[in-house]
Amino acid sequence: MNNSHAGRDLDTSRPHSARMYDYYLGGKDHFEVDKRAAEAVADAYPGIFVCARENRAFMHRATRVLAREHGIRQWLDIGTGIPTEPNLHQVAQSVVPEARVVYADNDPLVLKYAERLMRSTPQGRTTYIEADVNDPESLLAAVELAEVLDFEQPVALSLNALMHFITDAQDPYGIVNRFLDALPAGSALALSHCTPDFDPATWEKVTAIYTNAGTPVQFRAQKEVARFFDGLDLIDPGITVGHRWRPADAAQALTDAEVSLWAGVGIKA
Repeated sequence: MNNSHAGRDLDTSRPHSARMYDYYLGGKDHFEVDKRAAEAVADAYPGIFVCARENRAFMHRATRVLAREHGIRQWLDIGTGIPTEPNLHQVAQSVVPEARVVYADNDPLVLKYAERLMRSTPQGRTTYIEADVNDPESLLAAVELAEVLDFEQPVALSLNALMHFITDAQDPYGIVNRFLDALPAGSALALSHCTPDFDPATWEKVTAIYTNAGTPVQFRAQKEVARFFDGLDLIDPGITVGHRWRPADAAQALTDAEVSLWAGVGIKA
């Protein structure tokens, strides 16, 4: 993979959501401007660190469940973010070594570190494509060109903590439906989405911080998140707060307000 242009459009003059998320997770791939913005979010919503960790933990559990219980062997992960181990392909290939994963993002910093996402098992395959979720046709064309996924076989569409960065003006439900329309029966949608349901005043402050930093966001209520799963068969326990989706025992001590993340997995009939 050629990363010679990875830093081409890297803007360190304003905070970026992927780098802020890296800070929440305790990573090192962010800049001072991102740290300041992330700490402003944390001042308004101290649970942001818990939310980020639980989002990551949901991705791990959902990936394992889809591999073990639903026969999924392929994943399309959009809005990948800065690599944080274990990455999705590492989780999937720990269950099924032949798993294939395509990562997609349009952030130059993610591209810079994309080699971390290319370390597949010998039996499986992974790749990274630079593409924008707002242009499903181009993204899907790039996936097909990569020749990693077989669209005749079920694919899990992984949209973790992504869709709250797509406002209603950008047609979020239309975007998700376009991706699902391209996938065969037996495919899955695994989605997590931050919510103001448990503390609206706090999330108004968080919305303002992101928007003022140049990243419009739209955090949604449970019924709005449920719309992403229209026409799919939800698997147990349905759409629930992230730490309550097939939880580990330790996660039960968390409050819904701390996590403030709806999560669910649906299967395409």
